[in-house]
Amino acid sequence: MAADSNNQNSNNSQTLQLPTVSCDPSTPGPSGFSRRVFVFDCRVENNNLCEKVLESGSMTLADFTGVVCKVFSIRPDETYVLTTTARKQIDEARFEEIVEGNTLYVLHSVDQILPVATREHIEFLPHYDTIVKSGMYEYYASEGQKALPYAFAELIDNALSATSQNNDIRSIDIRLLFDESHGKPAVVVLDNGSGMSIKQLNNWAVYRLSKFSRKDHEFESDHSGYIRPSPVPRSLNSDISYFGVGGKQAVFYIGQSTRMITRPLGSLDVHELVLSKDDFEKKEKKKEAIYSGFIRNRKPGDSSHITTDDEHFLHGIISEENGKDSFTAVVITGVQAEHVSYLKSYFHLWTRELAHVYHYYVHGPNGNDMKSATRNTGFMQNIDIQISMSEKSKQTRVVNLREINDDMQTRYINSSADSFEFRTRVEDDGVVEGIIRYHPFLYDNETYPDDPNIVSKPTDDDDEDCITLDKGARGKRPIFECFWNGRLIPYTTVDDFEWCSPPKKRATVPLECYNRISGVLFTNDRFQVSTNKLTFMDLELRLKDKDILFTRVVNGQEQRMKILKEFTQWLKECHERWDKQVKFTSFRGTMTRTDVLTKRMQNPWARFASIEWDGKIYREGQYVKSVKTQPIFYGSITQFLLFGDHDDDVYSTGGEVQISLEPKALYDELKVIPISKIDRNVSVSVIKKYIDDEMARLPDRLSVTWPEGDELIQNDVRSAGTPVGAIRIEILNKRGEAMQKLPGASHNASKKLLVELKVTWHSPTGDIETNSHISQHGGKWPYWFKKMENLNQLGKYTLKLQTVLNESNADTYAGQRLPSQVYEFSIKEGKPDRFSIGTLEPLLRVGVPFNIPVELLDEFGHPTHSPVDLKPVLESSALDLSYVATVTKGTNCVIEGVKAKGPVNNYTGKNYSIKVILPGLKEDSQLLKIRLLPGPPFSLRVKAESENLVLENGASFPLLVEVLDEAGNITAQPKMTVSCKFLGAPNLPMYIIDCSNTGVGTLTGPPVYVKNIKKDQTIKAKIEIPSCKNIEAVEKTVKLVPSRHVARLEILSVDGDKATLLKQDDEISWTAGDSLQNLIFRLYDEGDREIPITAGLAQKIKVNWTPKLKKEDLIEGILPDVMVPNSIKDPRYCQVSFQDERVSLERSFTVRPLPDEPKRIKATLNGDCSLTMGEELTADIYLEITDQYGNKTNVLSSSAVNSVGVSSEGLDKSSLQVIWQESLQLIVIKGIKFTPIAPGSKELCFAWRSFVEYMRVNLIAGPPAQLQFVDWPKADKHLMVVNGKEFEKPFTLQLCDQWANPTCDPQVKVVLLKDNLLKMAPVPQPQKVDKNGRATFAAYRVYAPKGEYNITFQGILNKSTLEGPSVKINVLPDSTKPVKLLVEYDQDAVFPAGGFLTVFTVTVLSEDGNGMRNLSPAMMSMQMWKGRTSGTRPPEHAATLMCSKPKENEKEGRFYFRDKIIPDRVGEYSIQFSFTVDKTRMLWSEQFVINVEPNDPVKLMPDVQPPTPVVSNIRSIALRILVNNLRLKIMDEYDNPTGANLDGKVVVTIKSPNETDIEIPQFQGKVRQVQFNLSRGCAEIVNLILAENSPGIDGTEYILFFNPVVPGFVKENALKPFELPFMFSNDCKKQQQIAALTREKDQITQSVVAYKSLFDTNNQLVTELKCQAREASVKEVHLKTDLRNIDIDVSQLTAVEHIEVMMRVKAAEREKIMKEPRRICTIPNTSKGNPDVLGKIAHLAHVADNEAAKVISWHLASDMDCVVTLTTDAARQIFKDTQGRQQVLPLDTIYRKNLPDWNKSLPHIRNGRCCFEPLGNPVFVRDLLIFPEHLPNCKIVFGMLLGDTILLDDLDAANHYRKEVVKLTHCPTLLTRQGDRIRSNGKFGGLQNKAPSLDKLRGMYFGAPLPPSYHKLTTQIDLLQQYRTAFMKLRDVKSDIETHMQYLKSPEMLKKREELQLQEKQLQDIEMKLGMTPVRRTNGAGWKRPVSESEDSPSISTKRTRRDSYRTQNTDVVSSLPALSSPATSTGTVTRKRKV
Repeated sequence: MAADSNNQNSNNSQTLQLPTVSCDPSTPGPSGFSRRVFVFDCRVENNNLCEKVLESGSMTLADFTGVVCKVFSIRPDETYVLTTTARKQIDEARFEEIVEGNTLYVLHSVDQILPVATREHIEFLPHYDTIVKSGMYEYYASEGQKALPYAFAELIDNALSATSQNNDIRSIDIRLLFDESHGKPAVVVLDNGSGMSIKQLNNWAVYRLSKFSRKDHEFESDHSGYIRPSPVPRSLNSDISYFGVGGKQAVFYIGQSTRMITRPLGSLDVHELVLSKDDFEKKEKKKEAIYSGFIRNRKPGDSSHITTDDEHFLHGIISEENGKDSFTAVVITGVQAEHVSYLKSYFHLWTRELAHVYHYYVHGPNGNDMKSATRNTGFMQNIDIQISMSEKSKQTRVVNLREINDDMQTRYINSSADSFEFRTRVEDDGVVEGIIRYHPFLYDNETYPDDPNIVSKPTDDDDEDCITLDKGARGKRPIFECFWNGRLIPYTTVDDFEWCSPPKKRATVPLECYNRISGVLFTNDRFQVSTNKLTFMDLELRLKDKDILFTRVVNGQEQRMKILKEFTQWLKECHERWDKQVKFTSFRGTMTRTDVLTKRMQNPWARFASIEWDGKIYREGQYVKSVKTQPIFYGSITQFLLFGDHDDDVYSTGGEVQISLEPKALYDELKVIPISKIDRNVSVSVIKKYIDDEMARLPDRLSVTWPEGDELIQNDVRSAGTPVGAIRIEILNKRGEAMQKLPGASHNASKKLLVELKVTWHSPTGDIETNSHISQHGGKWPYWFKKMENLNQLGKYTLKLQTVLNESNADTYAGQRLPSQVYEFSIKEGKPDRFSIGTLEPLLRVGVPFNIPVELLDEFGHPTHSPVDLKPVLESSALDLSYVATVTKGTNCVIEGVKAKGPVNNYTGKNYSIKVILPGLKEDSQLLKIRLLPGPPFSLRVKAESENLVLENGASFPLLVEVLDEAGNITAQPKMTVSCKFLGAPNLPMYIIDCSNTGVGTLTGPPVYVKNIKKDQTIKAKIEIPSCKNIEAVEKTVKLVPSRHVARLEILSVDGDKATLLKQDDEISWTAGDSLQNLIFRLYDEGDREIPITAGLAQKIKVNWTPKLKKEDLIEGILPDVMVPNSIKDPRYCQVSFQDERVSLERSFTVRPLPDEPKRIKATLNGDCSLTMGEELTADIYLEITDQYGNKTNVLSSSAVNSVGVSSEGLDKSSLQVIWQESLQLIVIKGIKFTPIAPGSKELCFAWRSFVEYMRVNLIAGPPAQLQFVDWPKADKHLMVVNGKEFEKPFTLQLCDQWANPTCDPQVKVVLLKDNLLKMAPVPQPQKVDKNGRATFAAYRVYAPKGEYNITFQGILNKSTLEGPSVKINVLPDSTKPVKLLVEYDQDAVFPAGGFLTVFTVTVLSEDGNGMRNLSPAMMSMQMWKGRTSGTRPPEHAATLMCSKPKENEKEGRFYFRDKIIPDRVGEYSIQFSFTVDKTRMLWSEQFVINVEPNDPVKLMPDVQPPTPVVSNIRSIALRILVNNLRLKIMDEYDNPTGANLDGKVVVTIKSPNETDIEIPQFQGKVRQVQFNLSRGCAEIVNLILAENSPGIDGTEYILFFNPVVPGFVKENALKPFELPFMFSNDCKKQQQIAALTREKDQITQSVVAYKSLFDTNNQLVTELKCQAREASVKEVHLKTDLRNIDIDVSQLTAVEHIEVMMRVKAAEREKIMKEPRRICTIPNTSKGNPDVLGKIAHLAHVADNEAAKVISWHLASDMDCVVTLTTDAARQIFKDTQGRQQVLPLDTIYRKNLPDWNKSLPHIRNGRCCFEPLGNPVFVRDLLIFPEHLPNCKIVFGMLLGDTILLDDLDAANHYRKEVVKLTHCPTLLTRQGDRIRSNGKFGGLQNKAPSLDKLRGMYFGAPLPPSYHKLTTQIDLLQQYRTAFMKLRDVKSDIETHMQYLKSPEMLKKREELQLQEKQLQDIEMKLGMTPVRRTNGAGWKRPVSESEDSPSISTKRTRRDSYRTQNTDVVSSLPALSSPATSTGTVTRKRKV
């Protein structure tokens, strides 16, 4: 810079020596005024500009221009302009303003580009403020801090002020250029502000020329006409470049020289000004004007004047000027060495301090609130302050202040839980805004952030006796930081204010809460600061003035309340809400506490099992001790209680604990105390010792003695009746002391001790208490119980001695049982004393053995064992008894084989007594009563009168039989039957009798009958028992004689004296309707003997022709008369029968009727009675003459044909024929036909002689000939339908004949014919007509392009066609149906890797070709994948990107995809857009292919990362090879090969990481660098060998630098070299060891990096999941509150199923309301696809009252069908689509000035009062309308249609109202609820003014609105759906957190952590072995993308973390260990940039 200054000075000297040119050199002017100017002739197109110094002091402009033309040889015909350096053309006014030393240009035109740079002389004398304000502190005092960041802040202040008017990004770029290869250290501050003109640049150089200094002849402020900015939040007005001092102080504090480079907006030139400390010193030495210099004016990008290497970096900066409209660059050189060292070493510290200074400019008024879901947006977000530092051989460090998240304000904001805003005003315009933030106590820690800049140092002079009270949290730091115009004033803080400081008296808030607050004060520029903006002058003094009034700010509004009260209340709420000192865990439910006196505090109390407090965990059951209670409690924790509705772990500042007092034996009660009163210092052993001491005083055991003997021994066995002796008892405690009552002075008499004795017999049926006694202590005698002698029951016993309490008899005290003693013993049976007989067998039979059981008993009746010599004796007086033996088993004895024989009366048995004697017992006999039954069968006895028996044929044969036992008693047994078989004739019966029950029976059965017996016959009868073969059978002889019963029946017909026998089935002919008489019958037996008919036999005669028989006639043998049938076709079958118990006889005959005399004519139709219109009757009609019963007679003949007549209505006799049918003897009528008449039933009349007959035939319609619509509009009416929608109603067609009569033919099929382009769904199928001849086609859904189509219906019958109607359909496009995606983007855009995609604009087009609006952005997405696909859908691995938020100026209905990151890898990528129409359908765009090109070349890298070489300097070449074969390529920052057009060279050098090392190894040939050719961006490095005996330190790591040298790349943007470390050794053996260690180190290093990447990824995921859980929880709480507000009980919604059930219940209720009857308009509404179409008027409004709806609808009847549109274009489109048939109303054509005011009062109300009392409740009709939507537009429509129409109750009230209103004003139309109308002209009456009933309006009326309950249910359902989603999200997120935390704690992850620690330790050990300092070097230029990453599946960033892929990524990372390397984890921020 000094050299440059010297050059400038020398040039200045040469210029000043030029001769002065004037008009008259001899006379300077009349006044001697001298004004020299410098003039440059810039017209010459070369580098040698002509510069002249001209005198213009006394000249006019014309004179001066003449001199200029003369000096520069400008011809008169040449065109030129004379301008200032600011390109302002010189006119008279500007010429007068020229001052001494100004510079002018001679140009071809004003906008001519300067061929070379020029200079302008300036002066910048300091302002007089330098003297006036010289006493102010002007230097950067450190106050313990480094002041360098605040020097940078001065430069940023200027940049912020310069960019304040920018509409887009305000860019401020600070570059620290410390790369010595590009020049000496320099600092560059660049901004894209408005720049400075020459005058403004001159003013900047003037010291203390502030923006408020007035413009005069010497100075012009760059803020001339300064206007103070309007107030903005936090005073963030960018008005901080203020005094004209800071910029110059800053640059000379940082360095020795500054170069100001600027270009003002609109200027063609760039201006440069250089200020240098060296230049000032030289001018002072030469006694030249110090404050003078030159401004260089040049074209943008011209760096030809930069010639020194020290400023070589300026070439790159100047080259960036092209394309910038305005900018300013402050270039500081000569940076002090200490500053350079500080800036390098503490980069993160001073950048963080700058982020603190400009926190609110960078992040907005609310600061960097990272907890907020929506970050700050607004005018501040466009400030971009970026700092970069480049060093030689190191990667450039870049940081943006917005990305710094650890500055103090960010810490304050994000660690706070609540804020308190306030404001005050000082004097007039001084405004101070303040905010206090509360940092709660959380989780046992204060959250108040630590200041990293404050280092606490221990003081040496502290007195040991002094106690320092730690204030905690904030400590001794002040509360408030101070900001001036939004910018931090770092050295000024405010400790507190009176209202926010801890009170001196007792406070309602803990004092520590006052130390948990931080604050910020924001002032405007009315408060004075020092010129370097480090301190306020008097801020605290002015704010603490007693007259200052502070007000709280809530939601931006000031609240006029006492600030002290408001702050204290806020602080209290923060403490109660946010401080969480105790963590309650293990939630157990909620409860209601009745021990709390305040009712509202009784419920709810949450119950917890444990807490975390003060680093300790307290659980239920744990022993605790209380403090500060009276008395002190010792006990165990029962539960923890916290007031409030909680359902999970929660933090709180306190709560209560329920304690069960210990020992429970003494204190059986619960106490509730605050948690704070738990003694946290007491040990458990102390509590247990106290409990043990207390427990030792309680009763412990019993002392039992037996003073009188009979002692009971444990488990003793005694005989029944043995006594238990007397018992003496004493109660002893643990100390062995006898006691009679419980210890403690508080125990009264109710606590005396008793001893209870209980003896329990454990019987088989349960425990029975046999003895129970209680003994008291007598004072002088112990507890005593007497002897017990009542224990005689067998079994086990328990004797229990139990200590109990007096009165209550409780055996427990405080949950513990009192001492007791238990004796277990048993009682057994005694000796035999008597016996008992057991139960015998149920049936005892004669002669059958049985057993007698005997049981021996002791004296108490207990069974006992029998003696060995027992011999029983059995005695009975009537029986013969005997037994076999006696068997004994245990206590039972059985007398076996006892038999008894004796007489028994009958089969039921007989009772006997048996005496059983057992000799030797005290009671030795027992009487046994038995019942003896007969024995088994032994013989059979048959009782009969004689041996020879006589039996009549056909009679039964009874025999009495008896079964006997061996004693002759009648006996029986089961299944015992007796049978009798008859022998001697065929087919004889067998008799069987069952004697199983009685043993006696009579054998009988069917009669014994032998056919054709004429004489006596002998047979045998054999009687036997089949089941008893041992019993002998009995035989009897039987004589059979013929029977005398009826055997034959005969019928006879008597004619006079002659009787004719009627044979079986004879036939008799007789006149129809007559009776057949004189029939008789006869009876005969087996011997053909006639049997006289008796009354008994007569009763057995039956006939089938009559039920009534005369008994007298039957006795005489006479049968009743037979009635002959009336019809000759019905012969009568007659039957006579006789039936008794022996035989059944019958005889039958048939009576056939004959015709009677003729009576009438009969017409019979032979076939179907129906005939078709126009056709003859197919069936013939037969005429015949019949008798009275309809029987045909034979009176007709062929001659009767001419006398027969036929007649009927409409009968066509042209083809009528009357024919005689000889074969049938009847007349046939043919050719019946009718003329065309109405179908139906027709009557035919037939006449012959006097006989007349009528017949009906059915005349049906003719054959099908045509089809007609049923209930359908006229055929010429067009049918409008929207594409994709259904028809309004189905098509119904009727089949008709040629006369249009409805007909039917099931064979007819109706088909629908349509145009080919018209598609219907479902596809119309041929329909068969139904039984009524109708066919119905459903309301099909139509799909077709817009246009008019025809559909025709035709019938098909037997391949013939029936014509049908046609309908014209007008298909309208569906404006709600998306059909196409229109994608727009810049097709000429370039896509560099890692940059940003150009903006893609996607429009969803509907069928009408217009873009659709109001679509959800979530439905639109973009898919991107690498390569092309053959299909029309993206592959599964395609990345999905969502659309961006629209900007304010962007069009509605379009989706914008902006700022989407281009993939890092080059190649072709496909992009496709999709729109989700519904759950099953998606709309896809066409696929767009983009070519991702490499980004700018930035570094040199190898294809494959080579291993670390290990070499030695020995002779062997193989051990000196550094690189054998290595290919290096120029790549962009994303590792894509680029630079195919770049050629150059690669210079390889060796450097040491330690700059102090002087022994640097050399290459072969003893050279320090080697060059390789770089061709097309690629270099081959081969045979790079270390020199033999090369210098170097043994065991040291050196680095190979492969530096690319490419022409055109300057130092500031030079390509980064590739670095390859290698290990140097001078020993071969050591080299091998180092090589092995190096390989191992490389492998472990890669593994460690991969592990750390894995754990970082997991930590990021946990953080994200917790954030999502918090958000979901907050959302759920808000929705719960909303649900409670609409009457939903959220306590029942504890599961998704419960929510869904409630949703279904609410939906069912809503559906029920929807289905309720309601007035609905049935006029078809128009399609709502077009947003410009509102709909038909009938559908735009609802009316609640039926009567009002009727009259209003009728009044607007002509307009109800009108379609309302917003625009005329939409109306014309509907008009066109309907061919003019639809009436339309566009709103943009309505004259709105005359529309009524909806808020005005009724006509009878004037000025707020009623002019008369109206009748009939008048109301404006428009006020009765309810608009579901489009409220403003509907008001316009109905305001125009209805005007001021009024509705009243009836016509009388309307007439009265009109009569009174016309006295005041014009009366509008009046309507009545009864349907009358009075027009505005007064006319009423007639049908045209009377509304019909509602049903006659045919649905053309306004519908009724849905009830309020429907809308409430809809709101409830919507909120329930939202709550369900939030509930499921919270559940899923919690599940994800739990799952992931389990995964992190899994053995696999724990093992990985152990492996990481182990590998880090191994790495340290290896590095120590190698003699290296453990350094984790990360070199961006030396890293290659991991090989495992697939080139086919590049990473496509979706701007969103995908949780689901974390686990997979983790697995992938670990599975590839140790081959992975991740050097990018510690690199700086990668800047995304785009090629231009």
